[in-house]
Amino acid sequence: MSIRSASVHQPDQRPTSPQRTTVIRRTRTRTTAAAALGILATVAAGALAAAPANADPAPAPATAAFLAPYYTALDLTGDQQVTQADLGVVGDHLGATTASPDWASVATADVDADGILTVADLAAVSERMIYDDGPFDLIEASAIDMQAAMNAGVTTSVAITQDYLDRIAAYDRTVVAPGDGARALNSIITTSDVALQAAADADAERAADGMTSPLLGVPIAVKDNYDTADMPTTGGCGCWDDNQTATDAAMITGLRNEGAVILAKASLDEFAFGFVSEFSAFQPAGTSTLVASPYNTTQTAGGSSGGTGAAISANLAGIGFGTDTGGSIRVPSSYNQLVGIRPTVGLTSRDGIIPLALSQDTGGPLARSVTDAAVALDAVVGVDPSDPITSEQEGKVPDSYTSFLDPTALQGARIGYVASMIGSNPTTVRLWNDAKATLEAQGATVVEITPPADFSKVLGESSGSTNEFKHDLNGYIAAHLDPDVTARSLQGILDSGKYVPSRQGTYSSRDKITEETYQAWAGPTGSHTTAIATGNALVTSMMDEQDLDALVYPSANPYGTQSTNLRLSPNTGMPAVTVPMGQSIDADGTVAGAGVNLEFLGHDYAEGTLIGLTYSFEQATHARTTPEAYGPLG
Repeated sequence: MSIRSASVHQPDQRPTSPQRTTVIRRTRTRTTAAAALGILATVAAGALAAAPANADPAPAPATAAFLAPYYTALDLTGDQQVTQADLGVVGDHLGATTASPDWASVATADVDADGILTVADLAAVSERMIYDDGPFDLIEASAIDMQAAMNAGVTTSVAITQDYLDRIAAYDRTVVAPGDGARALNSIITTSDVALQAAADADAERAADGMTSPLLGVPIAVKDNYDTADMPTTGGCGCWDDNQTATDAAMITGLRNEGAVILAKASLDEFAFGFVSEFSAFQPAGTSTLVASPYNTTQTAGGSSGGTGAAISANLAGIGFGTDTGGSIRVPSSYNQLVGIRPTVGLTSRDGIIPLALSQDTGGPLARSVTDAAVALDAVVGVDPSDPITSEQEGKVPDSYTSFLDPTALQGARIGYVASMIGSNPTTVRLWNDAKATLEAQGATVVEITPPADFSKVLGESSGSTNEFKHDLNGYIAAHLDPDVTARSLQGILDSGKYVPSRQGTYSSRDKITEETYQAWAGPTGSHTTAIATGNALVTSMMDEQDLDALVYPSANPYGTQSTNLRLSPNTGMPAVTVPMGQSIDADGTVAGAGVNLEFLGHDYAEGTLIGLTYSFEQATHARTTPEAYGPLG
């Protein structure tokens, strides 16, 4: 066995890097002032074609890669990107006026609307390019920052990937800030031994075809319940250390198709049960490990996607993916000051993901920004025959969720809230009051909603995990589990002795759930199935009657949950996006420095609307902070 660091598992074999089909998506653009001036000088001199290869952006792909309106509005060549080719068009038409015969073909570039194309217009167009030849800083780097630097030749995917691997080796299993109760992050279970080759492949694709995707060469960490053909999928359980699946989960296939580098498998609460992220994978029988928040390593990173949350917040990977059954994306997002998207059940395929309760399970991104979350979501949506519920998304998915990244999206929006969901925690109340003021300052109308009587039943409906886990796990075992794994049932897991010790009673009780109990709960006419449908209809009607774009409420309290808020999305199947709204302070009397997120819930398949609203809120607040103990390596 090859071990990169003392506690991070490496696969035994180096499988062939999975073949991928290039899928073109949308891309964003920016340029440094120095680069813009250099490009302008070259264009003005009529020598654009002769510019040094290492100083110019890569050639534009044939199809659009990014649809954020600001960054595509000045496209002149029809590829939905602003590239060197667009600058060439403007350069060729400098001096053209409204009276010129071909004015219609270049009028878009008249940014100052003075009726003539000038160098000032050329400069404005150049600023929409993904190109930055300034210094590259990995800390807090977005996917677009990475693309800009890679396009400019400042760095490469190989270099970025190696930097993240170095950070994992240095930070993940080390107590970085010693003190009473402090512990290591423990956010990563396995790192990929083919990640650097995948990064090299991405660099080669960029050299040949330009930036074909906003995820091209971007390192991704995924929760270790997503199947990966090049790393084991343990579910956080030592009982499945040898689960090397033959195929990728459908969402992993989507990421690879976009050129993303699958860097690592993140730790989780074993089999995604709870909020503390305790796991036993690659540990002696009878032992387990807890994940820590990078802001306060005496505290949990949340769960069940806690490893993803800690890793992305501490800048150990570019973007992360988790799963959410009852809060498992939104809790670690709140505890670790991240943006988390819990999609509509049916937007992303669950095939190849170890299930907890398929009535509520859904997979989505955790990221340091709304932009990164939108870019990541684009890569993983789509109809999958292996997960029939995804057929419901037909005709409801935009070309790109990045098209909703509008800083003015809150203007004219109607946002509702239920007062009882705010709670009484001093930090949460203070931050909610600040957030409400921000929403209103950005042009939203914020209205208090008196919910119908049955709203409390929606929030009070139990999680499906008790009655569904055995049934759904058996389905995964039959379809995906490595045939050499011996623990092929809940009883087999118990017999292995390799699991989080405190879970013995839980596994025993869930093994007693009969098929009849399951059907009565989650079957076509089961009580839980009916409750979710009823909850969806009630909340949808409640929003429609008030003409609301979203309901908002705190996702959590400082390192703790806020009543049953987290159940609203899973108990309706409706999407939710959570975004940082600030941190606790000493005067609150809570846990100083702890993050709290604001959650936006919307109509089925209205992820785009929610992304717009949260982006507008994010741009007005910039509430996320960087964990101080996990800065640049020396």
